[in-house]
Amino acid sequence: MIWLTWRQFRAQAVTAFAALAAFAALLAVTGPHLASLYAAGGISRCQGSGCRGLANSFLIQLDADRTYSALYLLGIVIILIAPGLIGIFWGAPLVARELEAGTHNLAWNQSITRTRWLAVKLTLTGVAAMAVTEALSLVQSWWAAPIGLAVGSGGSAGRGSLISMGQFSPLVFATHGITPLAYAAFAFALGVTAGVHIRHAVPAMAITLAVFAGIQLAMPLWIRPHLFPPDHAILALGSVSDIGFQESIRPAGAGQSRGTFTFSAGGLSSQPGAWVLSSEAVDAAGSPVSTLPAACTQADTGHPDCLASNGVRVAVTYQPASRYWTFEWTETAIYLAFALALAGYCLWLLGRRLT
Repeated sequence: MIWLTWRQFRAQAVTAFAALAAFAALLAVTGPHLASLYAAGGISRCQGSGCRGLANSFLIQLDADRTYSALYLLGIVIILIAPGLIGIFWGAPLVARELEAGTHNLAWNQSITRTRWLAVKLTLTGVAAMAVTEALSLVQSWWAAPIGLAVGSGGSAGRGSLISMGQFSPLVFATHGITPLAYAAFAFALGVTAGVHIRHAVPAMAITLAVFAGIQLAMPLWIRPHLFPPDHAILALGSVSDIGFQESIRPAGAGQSRGTFTFSAGGLSSQPGAWVLSSEAVDAAGSPVSTLPAACTQADTGHPDCLASNGVRVAVTYQPASRYWTFEWTETAIYLAFALALAGYCLWLLGRRLT
């Protein structure tokens, strides 16, 4: 049964491993030069607050070089879509194609039971799916290690720069660590489940894509932020980085105008790599502040500095950087648990009910 499964799966396997080899070769060619740029930047030898300036210079240099920023984005996109492609093209047709063509009857009329037939298919193909996806992630992580170290030192190429994304950002979190293999396992099991139920490959592929994409959007937006209780702190404005500040002027009556503002913090200077969930400006008593102090309504005051000198601080809700691997293991466990549950359901359904 293992040999038969391999014969049916070998085309997809060869294609996947060829793509992995090409991706690894591309990064292997450019990786040493990226590492040399990091070493030349002196970040690994610095200490204290000076590291942030060196890290900024390194990331700005990479952001200006379209080659490295394009390769970084390419790697993230490939790893992001790999689990979905596996679910669509490996999982959904695995059983549905057999049911459509009627070839399952030949296997089931032999000495092999339905449960063993499906178990071998699930195990061999599922392990290959996890191996390929995690290998892509490991190669990308090796190549992007200097970028991660620079970002972890507090460096940034500016708001909106993809190359400055922290480890908790949705794109980086989903493509590094161990979560990619869990995504692949879940997408594969989801595709198989859809194929077993629908018994037609193309509709099963469409449903797999829709469900998996929806779950991948829901996880970082609504589920991941609530996996663990966050920490809270009220800090001086100088303790936060990547400040976003937007001002508006509205009439306040009697010919006067009143300045209002919205404020956001992208990171904590004292805790590089922390995940800031929310932030707002507050006064000394901890009450929200949205109106500019009178002294800060002039255009030449330098608003963030003026706000700080007038007692405005920032209240942040965040997850410390030290919890990164806790989140990785927890989310991996969740996806693997669902993958195993779906696989068990398919085995039960095929062995007990499907005819």
